[in-house]
Parts: sequence; C-alpha cells; structure tokens
Amino acid sequence: MKNLRSLNRYFVKYKWRLILGLVFVVISTKFAVLPANIISNILTQVQAMMGEKKSDNFILTFVLGQGLLIIAYALLRGFFLFLMRQTIIVMSRHIEFDQKNEIYDQYQRLNTAFYRANFTGDLMNRISEDVSRVRMYTGPAIMYASQAVLITIFCIWDMLRVHAYLTMIVVIPFPFLAFSIYYINQVIFKKGTKIQEQLSGLTTTAQESYSGIRVIKSFVQEANMMRFFNDYSTQYRKSAVSLSMSEAIYYPAMTFFIGLSMLCAIYVGGSLAIGGQVTIGNIAQFTYYINLLIFPISSLGMIVSMVQRASASQKRIDEFLQLKPDITSPANPVALTLSGRIQFENVSFTYPNTGITALKNLSLSMDAGQKIAIIGKTGSGKSTLAHLLLRMYDTSDGSVNFDDTNVRELDLGNLRRQVAYAPQEAYLFSDTIFNNIKFGKDDATESEVMEAAAMADLDKDLAGMSKGYQTVIGERGVMLSGGQKQRLILARALLKNSKVVILDECLSAVDTQTEKTILSNLRQYLADKTILVITHRIFTSWVFDQIIVLEDGRVVEHGNHEQLMALNGRYAKLFRHQTATE
Repeated sequence: MKNLRSLNRYFVKYKWRLILGLVFVVISTKFAVLPANIISNILTQVQAMMGEKKSDNFILTFVLGQGLLIIAYALLRGFFLFLMRQTIIVMSRHIEFDQKNEIYDQYQRLNTAFYRANFTGDLMNRISEDVSRVRMYTGPAIMYASQAVLITIFCIWDMLRVHAYLTMIVVIPFPFLAFSIYYINQVIFKKGTKIQEQLSGLTTTAQESYSGIRVIKSFVQEANMMRFFNDYSTQYRKSAVSLSMSEAIYYPAMTFFIGLSMLCAIYVGGSLAIGGQVTIGNIAQFTYYINLLIFPISSLGMIVSMVQRASASQKRIDEFLQLKPDITSPANPVALTLSGRIQFENVSFTYPNTGITALKNLSLSMDAGQKIAIIGKTGSGKSTLAHLLLRMYDTSDGSVNFDDTNVRELDLGNLRRQVAYAPQEAYLFSDTIFNNIKFGKDDATESEVMEAAAMADLDKDLAGMSKGYQTVIGERGVMLSGGQKQRLILARALLKNSKVVILDECLSAVDTQTEKTILSNLRQYLADKTILVITHRIFTSWVFDQIIVLEDGRVVEHGNHEQLMALNGRYAKLFRHQTATE
C-alpha cells in the first residue's frame, strides 16, 4: 500500500471531485437500504389490516402508495449513482490523463542510452497497462470499497436495531463466504496472469510469423512454425480450461452461503416470529439486507486484487519517473547561433551498455561551410560522431565544440534545432508522405515541402502515386521501398535548412544514378552549409574539402581526394575498387 501514497497528490488536486463522489456514495447507499424498512412496514401493516378486516381497495391503495415510494427511492438511488460515477470515475480518468502525460514527458527527456537498455514492450506497458491498473484503483476500487463499507455498516446497524440475536445467526455464513470468494479470486488472478503472459507469447509468435511470412515460405518452414504455434496454443488452451474450472466454483459457492444465510433468516426468524419477538415484515427485511450484503462480500476479492495490482504498477511507474536523464541542458546555457565550425578535441567514447569503445582520442576540425566525408568500415565509429554532435551521448573524454563552445554548454533543444540530421535508420511514422517530410519543420509551407522532396529526388516517385503527397505510407513506411524511405528521410532533414547538415549513410539504398541526381541537386543548395557525410562508399561526384578515414575509432587517413590518392593507402584502395566496379 505504501507504493500508492504517491497518488495522494492527485487526490489533493481533484479533492472536490473525490469529496463529492464520497458524499454521493453515502446518499445512494442510504437510498439502497431504505426500501427494506418500507417492505417490512408493508407486510406488517397488511397483516394488521387483514386482521382488522380492512377492504381490499384500502389495502391495495396502501401497498400501491408504499410501492411508489420504493420506486422513488430506486430512482433517487440511480440518480446519485450516476453522480457518483461522474465524480469518482471521471476523477480517475483525469488522474490517468495526468499520469500518461507525465510518463510520456519522461520518455521525451530520457536519453538514447536508456532506450538501448530497455525493451519497447516494457516501455509501452508503463504508459498503458500500468496506468490502466492504477486507474482501476483511483476509480472503481475506491468507489466499490466505499460502497461495500457503507452497505455493510447500514445493513448490519439496521439488522441489530431489529433483533441482535437474529443478526448474529444470519451473518455466521458471511465470513466463510468472504474467505471462499477471496481465495477463489486469488486463484483466478494467478491463473489469469499466467494466461495473459501466454496470450502475449502467442500473439508475439503470430505477429512474427505474419511479419516474416516471406522468410518462412522461402525456407519452407511452414510446418515447423505450425508445430511451434500449436504448442503455444495448446498451453494456452489448458490454462484457459483450468481458469474456467476455477471460475465455475465462484457462483455456486456464493449461492450456497447466501442460501444458507437465507435459510437461517427464515428458520430462526420464523421461530422468533411465532414467539412474537419479530414480525413477518422483519423476516422479509432481513432477506432484503442479505441480498444487499452479497455485493460487499463478493467484491472483496476484486477490490483486494485491484489494490495489489495497482500497488505493483505504481511502484514501476514511480521507479521510472524517478530516473534522471544523463544528458540535460545546463542551468544557464550559452545562447549560440551556429556558424558551422566544428571541433573534436581528443574525443574518446565508450558505449555505456555494451562497453564497446567507439572512438579513441580522436581530434578533428571543420571550418564553416566545409564539405566533410567520414569514411570507414562498419563499426569504425562513423555514426558515433553524429550522435556526439547532436549530444545523444556525452564524450567519455575530450570535448565536442561548435564555434569554440562545448556542446555541454548549449541548450539541447536549441542545438538540435540548428542541426539537420538524416540518420542511417529510416524511421517513418504511419502518416502521409507530406506530414512525414513536414516533421522536420512544423511551420513549413507546402512549397517548401515539395522543394525538399524534389531535392531528394522523391517527387518523381510521388507522381506515380494516386494520392501523391497525401499517400499514407503505413507503419514504419512499409508501403515504400528502402530507397524511397531514405529519400524521404533526406527530404525531412533538408527541409530544416540548417547551417550544419549530417548525412549518415542516407543514400546507401539508392542506385548509383539516383545518388548522382540527388548529389547534383544538393550541390548548390548546400553550398554555404557545413556538410558531414558519413558513408562506407565514396561519392565520386562530390568534391570534399576533407576526407577522413576511420578505423577502429581512430583517424588513419586525413586529407582531400588528391592528397589521399597520393598517399596510396586505404582510401586509394577503396576508390580504385569502387570505380572499377561501377
């Protein structure tokens, strides 16, 4: 329960909704109990009237009047139940809204290293499943618990006022019923949790099969995958049948103990009625109270389960919200408009989760407006340079500077707004092509988006699409080819019109002719910008001011094309190999 204390700030924030909700619970519960007295009065008075030989019309009028009063109480109870839900349940939705926003904001603040160390499914569970479980506590659990407590108090109090001995006899089965229901609910909860885990595995297996159906078919693995899925499905079926058997005990157990309580009320109450200690109306009144007490007893297990699950989920949420991002803006950031000059001074970097050292004592200097090519094999540290420039990570040693100012002294948002980045991984949103390009600049006009697409040589592909820029590309751009994805990412980066442009393997999936067309389009547009091209192959149609060859995190060659060809080292060998195969 201590994990749920962190929710008190929400209850304080929405205190008036909570207070009003509890008031409505009291009123609606009172209207639920009041008909018992009317029923007792009807039976007692009718019995007396029949003894006094009152006319049938007189008795009928009396019963009808009392019946209308019961209906009025029922309507009033329904009205206050509506108000109760409109306050407590709506309060829980507001808390859910606040929590989801807090978690999403935390997602935005945490750095790249966090996402490398955590699974996407676990992150999604915090904002969906965990928040949903907490909402079941802040809304339904509070509402049902308060109702259950009040119904129990009102019913037992009225029963004691009528006859204490009969009350004690009637409530004897209730503790056994409460224990049985609680135990059965715990069994159901454990089995239900196991089934959810198995269903998750079953769904994951099916999803992977759908996504990789071409691989499965090409390797003729349909039969093996079917057996694999059938094993998962069989386990799920057995667990589901076991759960159904446990659930089958629930209502018979409740019916048995409630029936036993009813039997006690009628048998003992009848004996007392014969002795004149209670009336027939009192027996009916007790029967009504027993039916009302079914709810608090039957909801006991459900409420406990809600609280337990909410406590576990809130613990996970609190632990997540208490995480501090490793990379943050300084308290007093330097206001800097980038000119494009970049310096790497004795930079070393080791990835925190893997321990892989990507850069080793690397020093580079790039003047504003220069065109720089970073060339190297996979794993040489090329993309790490881009990550450090954008401050996705901080250096282990050394410093990265823009215009002689350390990136750690700059505001993160301001820095990243001034750098255009076309990453190696072409991540696209399930939206239109237009909106995916415009993601790079919120206030971009239609003509600017079209110009960026034209520079990335994407416009010719759009001409063949029936909806053009309004074509929805599906999840992660599944409707586009690899080359189209990369060109869309490039268009998004170009739209920013930044002084510093980083192109990280952004043309690896396009053919040579398309690459030449794009580079030709960009030559004039990028003339006054600092361009950092990260690639494993040489762009022969561009003249670079500097070409830097990386190997194992170190600069092994550095110069322009002519200088490196004269050196006759790794670059010259790669150039001759590439031009010979083109």
